[in-house]
Amino acid sequence: MKTLTFIAAGVAVAGLVAASSAVYTIGEVEQAIITQFGKPVGAPITEAGLKLKLPFVQAVNRIDSRVLEWDGSPSDMPTKDKLYISVDLFARWTITDPLQYFLRLRDERSAQSRLDDILGSETRNAVAKHELIEIVRTTRGRTPLRDTLLTDQELAQDIGALVPITKGRALVEQQIFEAAAEKVRVFGIELLDIRFKRINYNESVRPKIYDRMISERRQIAERFLSEGNGEAARIQGNRVRDLNKIQSEAYRAVEEIRGTADAAAAAIYAGAYNVDAVSVEFYGFTRTMQAYGDMISDDTTLVLTTDSDLFRFLRGMQRAPDPAREPGSDAGEAAGVAATGRARLAQDVARFWRPLFRE
Repeated sequence: MKTLTFIAAGVAVAGLVAASSAVYTIGEVEQAIITQFGKPVGAPITEAGLKLKLPFVQAVNRIDSRVLEWDGSPSDMPTKDKLYISVDLFARWTITDPLQYFLRLRDERSAQSRLDDILGSETRNAVAKHELIEIVRTTRGRTPLRDTLLTDQELAQDIGALVPITKGRALVEQQIFEAAAEKVRVFGIELLDIRFKRINYNESVRPKIYDRMISERRQIAERFLSEGNGEAARIQGNRVRDLNKIQSEAYRAVEEIRGTADAAAAAIYAGAYNVDAVSVEFYGFTRTMQAYGDMISDDTTLVLTTDSDLFRFLRGMQRAPDPAREPGSDAGEAAGVAATGRARLAQDVARFWRPLFRE
C-alpha cells in the first residue's frame, strides 16, 4: 500500500509539473514565438490569453508588442558647408513581424544595436547633403521680427534678415525616416517616427562660434552706445546753448537797467554840480579824489612831477599873495575867505596824501 501511495503521489506530481510546463499565458503587451529545440514552430502568437504547448520540448520566446524607444548617442558629422556639428537623434519603433524579428535579431539589445548603425548612417548621409541652416530652420518664407530702431541704411544691409532655405529640418527628418524605414523593415521592425533632439556645434569650434556671436552682439551694443552718446551730446549742446542764451539776455537786460540808472544818476549829478562855478570845481575835486582812491592802495608808490595833473591839488597848498585881500575891502574880504577855504582844503588834502607821494 505504501508503495502504491508513493507511486501515485509521484505520478500526480509529474502530472502537475507537465501541466504547468504545457500551460502559459500571453499578456496584452506581448507576443510570442514557440520554439522546439531552438527552432520556431507554428505561427507567432499575437493574441493575449491562456495557451498550451508541448511540455519540456517547446519554449516560449516573448516579444514586446508596445511602441519602443531608440535614443541614439550624440555624434559629430560635417554639413554640406563644412561645419562640424553634434547631432542627437531619437526614434520610435515597433515589432510588426515577430518571426522575422526573432530569426534575425532574437532580442531587443540586438535590435537597438542595428538601429544605431542604420539610423546613424542615414543621418550622416542626410546631414552631409544639406547646409546647417537647412537642418536648423523649419519654416520657409517666414518674415522675421526686426528691430524698429534699425536705420534705413542698416535695413538695406539686411541686418536681422533670415537666410532663405529650400527644405528645412522637417524635410531632412523625412528623408532620414524614409531611407531608414526601408532598411529596418527586413528585420520585422516598423519605424514610426524620428526627430532631431539636439543639434549643436562641435566642441572644437564652439568657442569660436560663441566668440563670433559675442563680437556681433558687442558691435550692436556699441552702435546703440554711440547713438546714445551722440544723443546725449546733442542734448548737452542744446542745454549749453540755451543757458548761454538766457545768460546773454539777462546780461543785456542788466546792462540796459544799469545804463538807464547811470544815465539817471549822471543827470542828477549834473543837475546838482552844474549850479555855479564853485560846484563844478567841487565836482572836479571829488572825482579826482575818487581817482586817487582807485589808483592807490596801501603798498603803492607814485613818483610825480610838480606839473602833473594829479599833483594839481597838492600844489594849491602854497598860497600866493593876492592884492584883493587888502583889509577894509569887501571884495578883498570875500576873496580872502574863499582863498582861505581853498588853502585849508589844500592843506588837508596835502596832509592826507603827503605820505603817499614823493617828488
